[in-house]
Amino acid sequence: MPRSVNSVASRRRRKKILKQAKGYFGRRKNVYTVAKNAVEKALCYAYRDRKVKKRNFRSLWILRINAASRINGISYSQFMGKIKANKIELNRKVLADLAMNQPNAFKAIVEKVK
Repeated sequence: MPRSVNSVASRRRRKKILKQAKGYFGRRKNVYTVAKNAVEKALCYAYRDRKVKKRNFRSLWILRINAASRINGISYSQFMGKIKANKIELNRKVLADLAMNQPNAFKAIVEKVK
């Protein structure tokens, strides 16, 4: 019996990898073995950085809240402690947005917790 090689599936698999490597530099975009490694690594980075993005945004929100609360005469840690004590259930994302776009509303919150 002759050897059967499923070239249709093999070609489809390789084309899929090369399509994912579109836009890469040098041989990474058109040589299958090099592209396969590049795409694998890129997918690992993508998975990792979806989690890192959440960390980065949280730290950005904290920076913004800290800057706005210091303008209003209270440190970030004291402000967040008093927010929790007064049972104001606004998360850091909303507080940072208020601090950036509506400073008067943020100032009202600071005055309420002081």
